[in-house]
Amino acid sequence: MRIALFYTAVESFNFFADQLDHEFRSRGHETFIYDMMNPPEESLHSLAHFVEFVSAKVDIAVCFDGIGVRQEELINAWDAWDTVVIDILMDPPLRFHPVLEKHPKNYRLFCCDRDHVEYVRRYFPTEVPFVDFMPHVGVLPAQDAPVVPYSERKYDILFCGTYYRPQDRLAAPNRMLEEHPYIQELYQLMYRNLIADSDLKLDQALLLTLEQIELAVSEDTLKTLLSYMDNVDWAIRMYQREQVITVLAEAGFELYLLGRGWENHPCAQYPNVHRIDDRIPYEQTLAYMADAKINLNVFPWFKSGTHDRIFNTLLQRSLPLTDRSAWADNYFTDGEDIAFYDLKYLEQLPLIAGRLLNNPAEAEKIIQRGYEKVARDLTWTNCADWILDAVLEYQSQREHSIYGNAEMIQTDDNLGVSQPQVSEEFITFGRQIKPVILGLIANEQWNEAYSMTEQLLTLLPGDPEVLEMRQEIMRHIL
Repeated sequence: MRIALFYTAVESFNFFADQLDHEFRSRGHETFIYDMMNPPEESLHSLAHFVEFVSAKVDIAVCFDGIGVRQEELINAWDAWDTVVIDILMDPPLRFHPVLEKHPKNYRLFCCDRDHVEYVRRYFPTEVPFVDFMPHVGVLPAQDAPVVPYSERKYDILFCGTYYRPQDRLAAPNRMLEEHPYIQELYQLMYRNLIADSDLKLDQALLLTLEQIELAVSEDTLKTLLSYMDNVDWAIRMYQREQVITVLAEAGFELYLLGRGWENHPCAQYPNVHRIDDRIPYEQTLAYMADAKINLNVFPWFKSGTHDRIFNTLLQRSLPLTDRSAWADNYFTDGEDIAFYDLKYLEQLPLIAGRLLNNPAEAEKIIQRGYEKVARDLTWTNCADWILDAVLEYQSQREHSIYGNAEMIQTDDNLGVSQPQVSEEFITFGRQIKPVILGLIANEQWNEAYSMTEQLLTLLPGDPEVLEMRQEIMRHIL
């Protein structure tokens, strides 16, 4: 099959795209990664090369957080080719209402938290007819990759992730708050409710808050309030990170923090709190994880979900110390293949961390059992399998062939040829390539110009300007 993936402004997503690209290619599929950050036209991932790739049928498009299905041109491209679009949300769906409301026709959504699945089913039952759960995965090192001996590791407790002051995030600019400042009071009360009860899901907290202030709203208004509470989501995440780090710092543990913003933490000046670096590429964090005895995790309010920080920790043969989620409780066993703490009883966290650090033999046994489980179930190899299986299952359920929505075009010799009807938006998309071809002609890159012109004619058949360009190119080639 032919599969499209994407590079974006999110560095970690680019790493994920590379992992899937490797997995798909190893299975014999043809792939292309389109860099949506507009690299130079000579880049292998440029718009020009992307148009060339999508001039033939694309079977699958895989994206993260809707990046690759938001643009009108891409939506029409995927619909023109009857492409199955796999959208994997790494963040809560409340951030992506516009994508959930408008997307390609063969749209298959996956969430990393079962509560997120239920959220989409409740609020977008018609717009998103298919949504399911897909856990995060981790990076499996090569079999011959060296392992740092547990007793020789640099870091006792490491946390990889960003930090912002919770109140700063809660007060961050928000278009709704600018237009309706009284809504900020609602979100402030909701934030306090989440602090008081860490078991609450975000939408549950909003409903509770509306009940407390005796405000009845319509379903549409409720969806709007949910879509603008990104600040609350960030604030409660940062609050819990702040609390967890504070408890361990005040207990005297040597803590190492890797990520942006930790200079703003209340314990940043403690002698036992060390900032390693501000921000490094996703792949480089794995080496830091491998050099830590314990890797700390605080779920980003995924109450029934997963996080790749846990899986990468185990695959790097380190010990994850994490708060709980319904999914993690079901998959792992505390003290067997993971170590849990409870957000409701953070006073116990130093006791748990101390016991693990003082019993390296026990820690290494937990790591080994967790490694074996995650290496079997939760790697990028598994993720590629899930995607391909989902596409094949979807295709098998359809009543028509992969070109079932294509119209029959009668050729001059009266043969029926099944071809997808290219949309006006896709034609406009193709016209953007004309300047690229003109540049190739100006630089006398005749072979490259010829190849791109032939591909462009599949999008703009009979276009006089393109035909003229081809005629000039042919004069030089022949």
